[in-house]
Amino acid sequence: MKPLHKYLIKRVLAYVATLYGAVTAIFFLFRLIPGNPIEAFIGQIMATQYTEAELARSLVEQYKKEFGLEGDLFTQYVNYLKQLLRGNFGVSLLGFPRPAQVLILQSLPWTIGLLGLSAAISWMLGVVLGAFTAWKRESKIGGTLAGLAIVFSQIPYYIVAVLLVLTFSYMLGWLPARGAYDPRLSPSLSIQFIASVVVHGTLPALSLILTQAFGWFLSTRYLTISLLGEDFLIYAEAKGIKPSRLFKRYLFRNILLPQVTGLGISLGFMIGGQIVMETIFAYPGIGYLFSRALGMLDYNLISGILILQSFVVLTANLILDLIYPLIDPRVRYYE
Repeated sequence: MKPLHKYLIKRVLAYVATLYGAVTAIFFLFRLIPGNPIEAFIGQIMATQYTEAELARSLVEQYKKEFGLEGDLFTQYVNYLKQLLRGNFGVSLLGFPRPAQVLILQSLPWTIGLLGLSAAISWMLGVVLGAFTAWKRESKIGGTLAGLAIVFSQIPYYIVAVLLVLTFSYMLGWLPARGAYDPRLSPSLSIQFIASVVVHGTLPALSLILTQAFGWFLSTRYLTISLLGEDFLIYAEAKGIKPSRLFKRYLFRNILLPQVTGLGISLGFMIGGQIVMETIFAYPGIGYLFSRALGMLDYNLISGILILQSFVVLTANLILDLIYPLIDPRVRYYE
């Protein structure tokens, strides 16, 4: 068997095994938590229903079936895997009687739009500025940015979010503090609605960009400085290559490889949302949905979000494993 085929089979098998392990762990983790909020939910419904014994038993059995609580734990696990293969996460307690995947699909575009754009902007700013200021180490701007980066990178994004809300929403009144758009508008592709989305997303995005960009800045700066003394740069400089070409073609391309990997992994975790940030701004993303599901111990919804995040993170890692040898010729399709 060719090294390429062995490499592909090994990575795909590891991907499938890890994903299956994650799904299994997520299922049993929440089923083994003491208490059963679904039975409490059924009890609340029964309190408002006609309480004839036969009707009560049939209603309880119906809801147990809908929530996947029939049989012992192993039977529930097998049925859950069957439903999962059909793309069904089960009925959501939070949005009963709608399936969990419907609520997830409604919240997912908001998270992808906000966090994806914020991650891309912060990555580009951090990588470019970090590499350039490390290349121009003698400049005062580089030293100032490095000092600011050390300070801001240690401040949690939710602290920045609270400060931004206090300043720009309550003190100055320039930007809204909650929501994803003006509640008086209906979602559409109109300029008015898009402008409202941008205005409402400014503070949440800014809280992430300010903290994440400085983190990328520091990692890129340290990586660049570590490469400045490498033999290939000294040799290229001795050949008389112009500094601008030396920076773009020799230094920056080597910096991008690990940073692209880091970006891919961070975009995978993005699917889980930013729970605290989305809760602060009441932003209708996956993180806000997850916090509400935790409050009700909505097993199906919590499991669905965690499984989706695991799937995206593992898939992103698999794609990076498969294409990395094409990006970096030093990496081969065998170990």
